[in-house]
Amino acid sequence: MIDADITERARILIEHCKAAGLTIATAESCTGGMVVAALTDIAGSSAVVDRGYVTYSNAAKIEMLGVSARTLAAHGAVSRETALQMSAGALMRSDADLAVAVTGIAGPSGGSPEKPVGLVHLAARDRHGHLHHIESRYGDIGRDGIRLATVQTALGMLEGLIQA
Repeated sequence: MIDADITERARILIEHCKAAGLTIATAESCTGGMVVAALTDIAGSSAVVDRGYVTYSNAAKIEMLGVSARTLAAHGAVSRETALQMSAGALMRSDADLAVAVTGIAGPSGGSPEKPVGLVHLAARDRHGHLHHIESRYGDIGRDGIRLATVQTALGMLEGLIQA
């Protein structure tokens, strides 16, 4: 399911992280581990990938990443606030230098007028205080399309942290 463009982007990211001596942790919901899978498909990625958290349920977000139950109740799993807490938790609970988090609605069901299918919140941060959030509205381009677009965005955010 991972396409050649994603594989190439992951390869370049791994090379840049190796050159900079940086490691990565991921925290994923709607992608179900596809970001870390794209990274670990690259030979030599073990020098860069520290760990990946797949936190599909709210309970997993709370237990594995320390996302606040209050945040989930107030803003929902698919929100800026949750993505930011997921990325913070991934960084805090790992030895990684960089972390990226994704949470969204890949469909085909589960959307609402306020949070439609294709809405994804991504957050990336590093240990130097750089933080970036993106709210993507991919639209109803199909489950696979949403997940693949999210992986592309997540890899781009990690690349942006290296250049920060």
